[in-house]
Amino acid sequence: MKKTFKFRIFPNSKQITILRKTLNSCCWLYNNFVKERNNSWRDKQKGLSYIDQQNTIIELKKEYINLVEIHSQTLQDVAKRVDIAFKAFFRRIKSKEKPGYPHFKPIFRYNSFTYPQSGFKLIGDKVKLSKIGTIKIKLHRPVVGKIKTCIIKRTPTNKWFINFICEVDNSQKVESIEPSIGIDMGLKYFAAFSNGEKIDNPKFFKFEEKTLTKAQRKLSNQSKETPEQNRAYKVVTRIHERIANKRHNFIHQESNKIIAKYNTICVEDLSINNMQKDNFRCINKSIGDAAWGMFVDQLRIKAEKTGKKLIKVNPAYTSQNCSKCGNRQKLELSDRIYHCPCCGLSLDRDINAAKNILTLGMQSLDMTVVVS
Repeated sequence: MKKTFKFRIFPNSKQITILRKTLNSCCWLYNNFVKERNNSWRDKQKGLSYIDQQNTIIELKKEYINLVEIHSQTLQDVAKRVDIAFKAFFRRIKSKEKPGYPHFKPIFRYNSFTYPQSGFKLIGDKVKLSKIGTIKIKLHRPVVGKIKTCIIKRTPTNKWFINFICEVDNSQKVESIEPSIGIDMGLKYFAAFSNGEKIDNPKFFKFEEKTLTKAQRKLSNQSKETPEQNRAYKVVTRIHERIANKRHNFIHQESNKIIAKYNTICVEDLSINNMQKDNFRCINKSIGDAAWGMFVDQLRIKAEKTGKKLIKVNPAYTSQNCSKCGNRQKLELSDRIYHCPCCGLSLDRDINAAKNILTLGMQSLDMTVVVS
């Protein structure tokens, strides 16, 4: 399996200049490839492939000298990104989704470039990048496995990070399915467990919303392309970065606790995008702030790494069915306690849903589980 290791790097002023020039040149090349595809379809009614555009890089280097200063595989990866964007566009058309035609990227939104196979080398506490030089790196944990790909990223607050994508051995496997747990995700509580435990919803965005609103209002009042606007923009991006960091840290910690304690984890197979349709804006913000998708992804990644099982179940009626007798009844959002008229069960609705999720997950393994 592949695993990503993310570290912060500390380039000097000269290297920062080179990194920025590399991003700007890659952004120009990306937009040029998009333009070529547009023109080819408009003039010839013919699409271009990844190979077609990759083969034009040599000629482009002769015309645009800045491209010569960039590693050849990094330029090829730009063509690959454009190809992926167009393939995703046609896939969405085929599945009758909102197409989202690939558009030109502004320079300030093009924030990463890739060394797909070569051009980088990790040497102690430094990394050597082709055409850039040797950069200090903060190795806060060891890199495991063989490094296959290297990605350089710039954050909106002008911090630089490096991602090593490594091939690691995934021979670890857990034979026992017990202990097992069902998890119901919600807004009142971030997660409720079938054993009765709950995780409070930290609501990181809501906690910072007033500060963010004040900073965004100040940004909107500044004149364009002035030092005051740049300073106000940095404040806004720093708040967004702080919210994201808190959320990532919370999700990593909670997912680690769950993976360490349970061998089988059953969760809802939620479609976040569908849940956010035709909702009030405040509810959509709360759903986005909860980051259930990120939480499930981390559980999946950690379960694969440790050889444990993550089971996604259909969430339909898990809140309406009685976890003891199976009776179904409709509940309002304000109903926080599930009262079953058939068997007399009285239970927190989220805990009841978590028990149903556990039952469905174990049934998918052809196992039986007794919930109490």
